[in-house]
Amino acid sequence: MSGAVVPVVRIQREDFDVAAEIARLTEGRADIGAVVTFSGLCRDEQGRLSALELEHYPGMAEAEISRIAAEAIERWPLQGLTVIHRHGKVRPGENIVLVVTASAHRPAAFEAANFLMDYLKSRAPFWKKEHHADGSAGGWVDAKETDDKAAGRWKASPRE
Repeated sequence: MSGAVVPVVRIQREDFDVAAEIARLTEGRADIGAVVTFSGLCRDEQGRLSALELEHYPGMAEAEISRIAAEAIERWPLQGLTVIHRHGKVRPGENIVLVVTASAHRPAAFEAANFLMDYLKSRAPFWKKEHHADGSAGGWVDAKETDDKAAGRWKASPRE
């Protein structure tokens, strides 16, 4: 691949295939020495949760995630980047999010994946509502203070 890296960002209702996404990013590439993936799944919260419903504003979520993906490409020498986030009702055990970063060397791939996940957990424009297994009404889920703190570590450039 020559030229600038163009991130793949998708917001979709349907599930994704992690192996297929890695293959799509690396097919025919000899310049990639490291691929880091993070796949986030829906937990059942100790049997309490029947589903997590994810809402977003179409267009806005893609634009915001594309913006942060472009920042990752500026900060680290990446050869490829894919971010997929699902919306709609996601059941326990199902995929919610996938981040795939590719670089010539592992530190950049790991750091970029961490950076992207910290952003997605704390600042991406998604709203999450719990659906309880007992049929009772669930509430909206707020970002955790620990997620905000983790995202705060990226304010300084890694090259400073």
